Amino acid sequence: MTTGSFPATRFRRTKRTDALRRLVRETSLSVDDLIWPIFIREGEDDETPVPSMPGVSRLTPDRAVKAAEMAAGLGIPAICLFPYIDTALKTELCEEAWNPDNLSNRVTRAIKAAVPDIAIMTDVALDPYNINGHDGIVRDGVILNDESVAALVKMTLAQADAGADIIGPSDMMDGRINAMRQALENAGHKDVCILSYAAKYASAFYGPFRDAVGASGLLTGDKKTYQMDPGNTDEALRLVERDLREGADMVMVKPGMPYLDICRRVSDAFGAPVAAYQVSGEYAMIKAAAENGWLDGEMAMFESLLAFKRAGCDAILTYFAVDVARALL
Repeated sequence: MTTGSFPATRFRRTKRTDALRRLVRETSLSVDDLIWPIFIREGEDDETPVPSMPGVSRLTPDRAVKAAEMAAGLGIPAICLFPYIDTALKTELCEEAWNPDNLSNRVTRAIKAAVPDIAIMTDVALDPYNINGHDGIVRDGVILNDESVAALVKMTLAQADAGADIIGPSDMMDGRINAMRQALENAGHKDVCILSYAAKYASAFYGPFRDAVGASGLLTGDKKTYQMDPGNTDEALRLVERDLREGADMVMVKPGMPYLDICRRVSDAFGAPVAAYQVSGEYAMIKAAAENGWLDGEMAMFESLLAFKRAGCDAILTYFAVDVARALL
């Protein structure tokens, strides 16, 4: 790549006005890029603020339906449901995870009845239902892989039966994509998408999310035996390749901003749809700094999300989705 010398080349020419800047902009952010994660809880016509995530609340089912209607009205193509489960329903074997009438499945059906055109993504992991707070079944302090996969398959089928459009396995157990895809095909759910959390790192940025789903106080130990080591990059490519081969339609990098290099490598290597999750800790940092007057919140929001697009992402899960959609109107 070569450029002319000054003054024949003046890069400031195309920066002179807003119109010129927009005309030559390489990367842009659209409402079509957004997936809005929402937290749900039992109850009626109420919501509970999440203290560590300013502006985010756990919504009762009726409020979740209204939120989906609002999102659809703003043009947001997809929402993702994360349930806050009563501790009394959490067990060692996580049976509530595949209850056809559990909170997540009831809300999925309610939203689909009211807003049929919005895509619903569901979370496939056992931590909301696990008395140990882990994404898999625990026995004698060990997270069991194959037993967890069998449970996750049952959870997947229950969510597909409820009307989920996108299954989001966030558990990081080995072999779960192949098992889920085969089960979906055999059950007649051949059109249900899988957005695999293929490169999910053992990160410090998940803290507020665990507060939101009620898993923080229950977690025993850590998740380093199944989530990725933050020092690894080549492993992420191997995991993505495996999950695509096993039947994933899209792949996820999580967290987002600390792993933009992974987003770019995955996008360049595979050409498959790539999503990134701007996780709770990333959101909370921006919100806290903005509320303290340390930065311009809206500018930081857009700049952070544009970074995902620049790194090659096709979709972004972000708690800023509604704010972005409104600002883009």
